[in-house]
Amino acid sequence: MRGFLRPTAGLTLLFAMAVTGCSSGSDGTSDAAPSPPKKTPSASSTSGASGSSGTSGTSYAPYVSATEASDTDDSGAPSTYNLAFVIAGGSTCTPKWNGTAAIGSSTVKTRISALTEGGATVRVSFGGASGKELATTCSSASGLAAAYGAALDAAGSTQADFDIEGSTLTDSDSVALRSEAIALLQKERPDLEVSFTLPVMPSGLDSDSLALLESANKYDVQVSTVNIMTMNYGESYDGDMGDYAVTSAKATQKQLKNVFGLSDADAWGGMALTSMIGVNDVDGETLTLADAKDVRAFAEEKDIAWVSIWSTFRDVQCVSGSSGSDDAATNCSGVDQSSGAFGKAFAG
Repeated sequence: MRGFLRPTAGLTLLFAMAVTGCSSGSDGTSDAAPSPPKKTPSASSTSGASGSSGTSGTSYAPYVSATEASDTDDSGAPSTYNLAFVIAGGSTCTPKWNGTAAIGSSTVKTRISALTEGGATVRVSFGGASGKELATTCSSASGLAAAYGAALDAAGSTQADFDIEGSTLTDSDSVALRSEAIALLQKERPDLEVSFTLPVMPSGLDSDSLALLESANKYDVQVSTVNIMTMNYGESYDGDMGDYAVTSAKATQKQLKNVFGLSDADAWGGMALTSMIGVNDVDGETLTLADAKDVRAFAEEKDIAWVSIWSTFRDVQCVSGSSGSDDAATNCSGVDQSSGAFGKAFAG
């Protein structure tokens, strides 16, 4: 997904078990027998807001700015907020919010307190499309684990999301170092729930994303959810974005089922879906409110763990005649809507 350093393309999703991956065309065998996926706290907790109507276990967990509040943060009564993003401060192994704000920032602490006062939890999202993910700047697994842990402690969170995309996804050295560090961190923190947010196409996860899951399995990382970013497919995909999201999810479910030896239900339950609301980064791609309702209905039908949006601060209509102050790439959706309408649609 986009970072906050500059507008750029990207985004996606997460899974719970000791995972193994395979490259496209492999036989889908595993070195380890995965345990059934377990719901994240946002999907199973009864103490916070459900974020959805009815009896569905699918919760709503939008991406929010860790540093700036939005009037639409609470639309849809999220049960979990994905705090975007923790990355490296420059080329060091120092974790910072958006690469600039200190992990212990009083502004961020106040922000988290406001987000959680109604019972919601927060998930710290590491990475994104901009800046440097910590695994590319830290020199050791222990140092990387300490950096991740410091950010989690500062946020008071037991949920970690790793949004890995672009060149970082293809960097095999950082992929391995990250897996080793997460495994160390989970040994220290047995209750730590880990999700991976990965790019997807209507054909499913690519070989790089599957290799990342294979690396996680090699180091015995317990992954709670695979969150797929159903967006930015390319200029040739100019059809219905709701249909593309469903097609992408179906393809990914088959991959997860084959890779991990899961039942249909467990493969669906270990998946999450993140959509870029309104205008996407690729010309011709626009996710409408009708699409959002279709994606929510599909997620409930399959009992997918959670759904998300990029992002709450874009869940408003752009103001016409604002001389460029509103930009659908950064702070509004680019479609006709009432404030918070996408959050409500995804929450169900």
